[in-house]
Amino acid sequence: MKRLLQGFLLVLLTAAVFGCGPAKKSVYPPTLSIQQLTVLPSGQWRLTVRIQNNSYGEMDFQSLDGQLQIAKLVPVRLHATFERDIPALAGDVIQLDVLPTAAMDAALKATAGKGSSGALAYRVTGSASAKPEQEDKPRNFDFNGNDWISPVPGIPNTYR
Repeated sequence: MKRLLQGFLLVLLTAAVFGCGPAKKSVYPPTLSIQQLTVLPSGQWRLTVRIQNNSYGEMDFQSLDGQLQIAKLVPVRLHATFERDIPALAGDVIQLDVLPTAAMDAALKATAGKGSSGALAYRVTGSASAKPEQEDKPRNFDFNGNDWISPVPGIPNTYR
């Protein structure tokens, strides 16, 4: 009986020693959304894209590659390389310029004509490259989000 108790204590002590390492923080895919869209004089759209880190640890974001679809129209490519260290459960923004299709531009102008009651659905999909704080190399995280943008009263060519 004494030998059995010693063996049990040895196994319990070994398990306790292996359990003493640092706790691994949970990592979840980010959420991307358009915080603001500004129509530039050149016709391009300047997007302020919000990256929300949904993980319980800091992540170093390096790039994104995806698509922006307005209403149900043909999407345009979103691509950017950057360096953003985003703390746990926090967000930050990047700006990128896109050249919309003629149909996308017409849909946005129609929404602007409705004033503050106008709204236009959008969808962003793709992947973001980021390195979680407890990992050695970056990996790709898929994102898929949709929301609405509306004209900002008193600020022409700006939508939120």
